[in-house]
Amino acid sequence: MISPETIARILALMKEASVFEEDLEESFILGGGPGGQKTNKTSNVVRLSHEPSGIQVRCGETRSRETNRYLARRMLAEEILEREHKRKSAAREKAEKIRRQKRRRSRKQKQKMLADKHAHSEKKAMRRKVSDDE
Repeated sequence: MISPETIARILALMKEASVFEEDLEESFILGGGPGGQKTNKTSNVVRLSHEPSGIQVRCGETRSRETNRYLARRMLAEEILEREHKRKSAAREKAEKIRRQKRRRSRKQKQKMLADKHAHSEKKAMRRKVSDDE
């Protein structure tokens, strides 16, 4: 059985992830695996579908249907928050890359870059074919 404190934490996590009960579609399916007749003959596995995000979560960790319901909600909220964090992180990384590209080089950096280009052009000039005219 899940304690009221744990339920409160899960509900707070759902609120943080903007997951509302009316957006959830809950179904119960037959369990399987270890646990014997209790899990194999009862519909204790919870499948949650979150319509706005299209995420589906399946939870059958325990033999209790009620416990699995709360665990599935926690898994769904964590998945949504993880995806949101990755999206924000990718956007932040892209903006940082553009900022670095637009940043002006220091004088020393610019001189070094120009010296490298000059050295490279000299190296390429040495590779040219010698003409017979000379």
